Amino acid sequence: MDPGATLTAGMAGLLTGLAFLAGLIDAIAGGGGLLVLPALLLAGFQPASALAVNKLQASFGSGSATVAFTRAGLIDWPRTAPMFAMAMGGSVAGALLVSALPTGFLRAFMPPMLVAIALYMGFSPRLGDDDREQRLTPAAFTLTAAPAIGFYDGVFGPGTGSLLMLAFVGLLGLGITRATGRAKALNFASNAGALAILAVTQPIAWPLGLLMGAAAFAGARIGAGLAIRNGARLIRPLLVLACCAMALRLFLDEAGPWRALAGKIFGS
Repeated sequence: MDPGATLTAGMAGLLTGLAFLAGLIDAIAGGGGLLVLPALLLAGFQPASALAVNKLQASFGSGSATVAFTRAGLIDWPRTAPMFAMAMGGSVAGALLVSALPTGFLRAFMPPMLVAIALYMGFSPRLGDDDREQRLTPAAFTLTAAPAIGFYDGVFGPGTGSLLMLAFVGLLGLGITRATGRAKALNFASNAGALAILAVTQPIAWPLGLLMGAAAFAGARIGAGLAIRNGARLIRPLLVLACCAMALRLFLDEAGPWRALAGKIFGS
C-alpha cells in the first residue's frame, strides 16, 4: 500500500517539529491533530494514510501525557480503567465503520460544538481545580460518554480531547487538572484503538510516523508538566484558545458545509 508521499529530509524535519508542538499543546488543551493532519495532507499524503500517521504520532503523545499525569497521582486508575476500555472499544468500532458513516454530519456538527465548549470553559465562573457536583455516576459515564466519544474519535477525531475534558468537568464534576489527566488517558485509549484498525487497513509511513511519535512523546511530556504545575490558570485559557482555533479550522474546511454556506450567503 502506497501512502502517497515521498518526503525530503527538510519536510520530514518540519513534520517532526510540528509533532513536537502538537504533543505539547495536546497534553494541555487538546487539538494537536489539527496542526499535524493538514501538514501531512499538504506534504502529499493520501487522506487515509495521513489520518493513520496522525493517529500513530498522537498515540505517542497522549501516552506520554498519560504517564506524566499518572506519576503525578492525578489519574484514579481503579475508576478510570473501565472508562479506558470502553473508549478504546468505541474507537475500534468507529474506525471499523468509518466508511459507512456520514462524516459530513460530523463536519457540520463539530465547529459549533467546539465554540460552545470554549464559551462554557471561558465564562463559567465555577471552573477551577476544585471538584464540583457530578451529574452522572462513574458507571453511567463509563457506559455512555466514554464509548460515545471514543467512537467519535475513531470516525472523525478533531476535538476529542476537548470533548473528553468537558465530559469529565461537566458530567463527573472533576477539577480541570484532574479532568485533563483522565481526558489524556481516554484519548490515548481512543487513539490506540483507532490506530490498531488503521494499521491493518491503511498504508502508514512507519519510519516518519515513529519519528513524529518520538517528537510528540517529548512535547507531551513538557506540556503535561506545565499543566500539572500550573493547573486551571494555564489549562483553562489554552483550552478556550484551542477550541476556537479548531472551530475556525473546521469552519474554513473546504470539505465541510460551513465554508460553502458562507460562500452562498456572501456571494463569493
